[in-house]
Amino acid sequence: MEDAQYRCGYCLTSQRFTAMPMHIEHLIPLAAGGTSDEENLWLACPLCNGAKGTRVRYPDPTTGEDAPLFNPRRDVWSAHFRWSDSGVEIIGLTPCGRATVAALKLNNEHLTRARCRWVLAGWHPPTR
Repeated sequence: MEDAQYRCGYCLTSQRFTAMPMHIEHLIPLAAGGTSDEENLWLACPLCNGAKGTRVRYPDPTTGEDAPLFNPRRDVWSAHFRWSDSGVEIIGLTPCGRATVAALKLNNEHLTRARCRWVLAGWHPPTR
């Protein structure tokens, strides 16, 4: 949890904003041959973890080609995503980033409404 800074590895939501504990997420799901070894685990908020399910790939909305989903243990967030100018939406920059935004619904209405409030409070967007 300390390595992840108590944040979701995908949407970067802080556990202190969710009023719910983060999930320990299998980057490669057990159903897809993943293990419960530390190098296959990371934190995810309940919304991202639920949306990811057993996926490890998803079509890039721009090209339609399957792309790997973002791996928060291995990949650098800022290489695949950026915050919109308002700080409310996550913009995918690469096939991996765009596929992850789509698959995990990183800009769903619940998150974007909450992010609007967090921006007003000066808590968002987070810096990595």
